[in-house]
Amino acid sequence: MNKDTKSGIIVFSLLIAVIIAVTILSLKGGKETSIKISSSDKDNQIVLDKNFDKEESKTYKGEYVAALYIEGVIQEENQNYNQKWLLSTIKKLKNDSKNQGIVLFLETPGGAVYQADEVYLALQDYKTSGKKVYAYMGSMAASGGYYIACAANEIWANRNTLTGSIGVISAQFVDISSLLKEKGIRTTIIHSGKNKAMGHMTEAYTQEQLDIMQSICDECYDQFTSIVSTSRQMPLAEVRTLADGRIYTARQALENKLIDHVDSWENCLSTFTEKVLEKPGIKIETYKKEKKQNIRDYLTGQISDLFMNQTAAQLGIPVKAMKEINQLSDGPMYMYIQ
Repeated sequence: MNKDTKSGIIVFSLLIAVIIAVTILSLKGGKETSIKISSSDKDNQIVLDKNFDKEESKTYKGEYVAALYIEGVIQEENQNYNQKWLLSTIKKLKNDSKNQGIVLFLETPGGAVYQADEVYLALQDYKTSGKKVYAYMGSMAASGGYYIACAANEIWANRNTLTGSIGVISAQFVDISSLLKEKGIRTTIIHSGKNKAMGHMTEAYTQEQLDIMQSICDECYDQFTSIVSTSRQMPLAEVRTLADGRIYTARQALENKLIDHVDSWENCLSTFTEKVLEKPGIKIETYKKEKKQNIRDYLTGQISDLFMNQTAAQLGIPVKAMKEINQLSDGPMYMYIQ
């Protein structure tokens, strides 16, 4: 038995063992997603004026400000992000008379155009209730994160924040037909319409197809820059100069009028409660989506990685490239604002 055969048997045996374990865990079930909605006395003490009238604060005891966390890659759902939960939460806050406003905490590199725009529109709708929205940026609030921040009345950032990245990626064509041919692999896509298989990794792309995707990209870019122009009250031409896809530090963003303040999260909350609402000591309710990875998630990921590593090795290409190809095959026309 040669070395390659032995290695293959070992890998196969490990995969079978892992699959059995995953199956058992799946049958047992268990919650994969938990939504954390919390408030604490400590949160209530986020105030600038330590001498605020505590008796007066009792008059708005039942009222609260929502600290709404938006974290992770913006898409339908992943380990840190859930679009359905986020939109539902914003709608509930709009209709809750006790809610007095939202302060967003953004920690995201960006994501899909569709989801980012849905959140932006939901926040705009929330503001029709007369309530205000502030946005605070953590270590990164770029691209789709900045898109969402534009729905806020004011944008704050940590001094170490990276933001901006105003631009769009509509597609990435990867043609591996020559590589497959070299490895003796033949593929055929049966389709009608010359552009129906556009972007598939086993098909050579044409200039017409590149032009099609560029037109979609440009339309989305126009939408993005128009939103920034309206939100920041800047001429569109000035926005387009800044919107070349680069990222900005907090200080650079402030100098370019993309944000309003560079300060701490605590000062953002206290300014919103004291100066905007004029209700120092009002309760802060934290809304944060959390998904804890269980053993099943971990093992499933390990199986996927094993198969991907083997495929990459057989094709003679880097694992990273294989992962990108796999993502593209799932949805080559899925637009991202990055």
